[in-house]
Amino acid sequence: MKRQKTLETNANNSNLFDLLSEEIVFTILDFIDTNPLDRKSFSLVCKSFYITESKHRKNLKPLRQELLPRVLNRYPHVNHLDLSLCPRINDNSLNVISNTCKDSLNSIDLSRSRFFSYNGLMSLASNCKNLVSIDLSNATELRDAAAAAVAEVKNLERLWLGRCKLITDMGIGCIAVGCKKLRLISLKWCIGVSDLGVGLIAVKCKEIRSLDLSYLPITNKCLPSILKLQHLEDIVLEGCFGIDDDSLAALKHGCKSMKALDISSCQHISHVGLSSLISGAGSLQQLTLSYSCPVTLALANSLKRLSMLQSVKLDGCAVTSAGLTAIGNWCITLSELSLSKCVGVTDEGLSSLVTKHKDLKKLDITCCRKITDVSIAYITNSCTNLTSLRMESCTLVPSEAFVLIGQRCQFLEELDLTDNEIDDEGLKSISRCSKLSSLKLGICLNISDEGLSHVGMKCSKLTELDLYRSAGITDLGILAISRGCPGLEMINMSYCIDITDSSLLSLSKCSRLNTFESRGCPLITSLGLAAIAVGCKQLIKLDIKKCHNIGDAAMLPLAHFSQNLRQITLSYSSVTDVGLLALASISCLQSMTVLHLKGLTPSGLAAALLACGGLTKVKLHLSFKSLLPLPLFEHLEARGCVFEWRDKEFQAELDPKCYKLQWEDIAQ
Repeated sequence: MKRQKTLETNANNSNLFDLLSEEIVFTILDFIDTNPLDRKSFSLVCKSFYITESKHRKNLKPLRQELLPRVLNRYPHVNHLDLSLCPRINDNSLNVISNTCKDSLNSIDLSRSRFFSYNGLMSLASNCKNLVSIDLSNATELRDAAAAAVAEVKNLERLWLGRCKLITDMGIGCIAVGCKKLRLISLKWCIGVSDLGVGLIAVKCKEIRSLDLSYLPITNKCLPSILKLQHLEDIVLEGCFGIDDDSLAALKHGCKSMKALDISSCQHISHVGLSSLISGAGSLQQLTLSYSCPVTLALANSLKRLSMLQSVKLDGCAVTSAGLTAIGNWCITLSELSLSKCVGVTDEGLSSLVTKHKDLKKLDITCCRKITDVSIAYITNSCTNLTSLRMESCTLVPSEAFVLIGQRCQFLEELDLTDNEIDDEGLKSISRCSKLSSLKLGICLNISDEGLSHVGMKCSKLTELDLYRSAGITDLGILAISRGCPGLEMINMSYCIDITDSSLLSLSKCSRLNTFESRGCPLITSLGLAAIAVGCKQLIKLDIKKCHNIGDAAMLPLAHFSQNLRQITLSYSSVTDVGLLALASISCLQSMTVLHLKGLTPSGLAAALLACGGLTKVKLHLSFKSLLPLPLFEHLEARGCVFEWRDKEFQAELDPKCYKLQWEDIAQ
């Protein structure tokens, strides 16, 4: 009786969640961590939930720099701070971060900011002693002094400096001396860094696992010291034109730990240099040779003894049937092969290759325009465990061949059939691939609602669907997709000219939709887009270019419901000053394209631009450049906004078949 009274008292006077430990509540929060709206709903239930959610949040990705003080006070235990959506981070911002987060901060991403300097980075180094990861990519104004500040982060393990073009060997030397715990460093496009700087990294940072030296003016002088790094697993030398066969000879002296090597676009490397891999990098698992040496018999033979090789990427290389056949004769079994845009891929070579590599999981044969149904028959018969098949623009493959994909490759999760001859029978067969999450059917002129309906009924895990210029699709096909694929996140139905508001009304039930592209759909109106705004509150990207019947009436619901919208294209629509000003209330909005809006005036545009505080990129017609005051541009650019000007006249739409012919002419 006494126990019952106690339970009744607790039930009446306290929150039952108070009986749970903090660890249990944190575990519950882990399950709703993927959707920010769910987390927000949780925190608004009561004060204790609000406090608990604040303590639980470890990763933060704010949208506005000016909100940082308030956000950081709300979330005092943040470990990872992603500021890639805040282009105006300056030294004051970094001071606020360092004084608020202090030792709790482990990782910071500044890859889209360029207004900070030595002072801000020094503040981070002084106050955030536990920092292990910093991304400074695209900070094009940083110089060696800033690199010296980074060198004070003694526990640093991961550092990205991509496109920091003003940093030289001196700055890299400071980092090498100060950050001896570095495991990863990216110097991509750091064109001021030479053999000296790279050599210092190799000598001082003995723990390096991953090294990106893409497009650096280095030669074979620094490679010997790099390849002596005992823990080096991944090295990227893409576009290093000073690297040649003699450079790779250094591999003969050993790099036993290396697992991944990328020498794409290295024009001076041949099978002679690659033969050094055999003796020096026997543990190699991934090899990328895209846009480099021809894939000949000699090259294939030079690599055949790499017994642990799993992934080979040969995109853009000239290949021979003999070379592909020789790859097929390797003793190892590849799990990934990419031949995208390789000139010379034929049925003979490809069929021979896939017959031997039956454990392939990923195959990319994009733009292999010489293959036919013969190759598809061999691929589907041998590689039945494929999870990804990309075969855009394989235009000689007849419609019947696509039936084989659905019959034999039912583990597919990603399938790209853009610009192919697939028809409804092929789609019906492919619908057997119940694990499909990404399906691209752009410029497939032989498919209709009938085939798409089969996909909707059987591919319930679909999250991405591309129907760009597949003119045979109407509302019936979209209805089947929206009913059968509730987890849909992205759909592109641009230039499907028979689509109406009915499609948008049905898609509004897909609450996870974040990317919606419907440019060139003349029959959809503001009513349909309003339904998308109300039902799809996670919308991030919206393209309604050339939707002439969409106007201000759709912008008001967007402004109210689509508070996560970051990118919008409004060109050639009927939006006016009123609609554009309404969109200015969306605090997340960062990118806007507004070309050829007849109802847009200079004063309305100026007001909207000023009101959109988070804009980072705006595309405008060149005519506005002289109509708007120069101080306006200076003010917006100081806030971090970049303007792109277009002087493009209106172009009439081509018939889908004419467009495809034009597309093929360009591709050839």
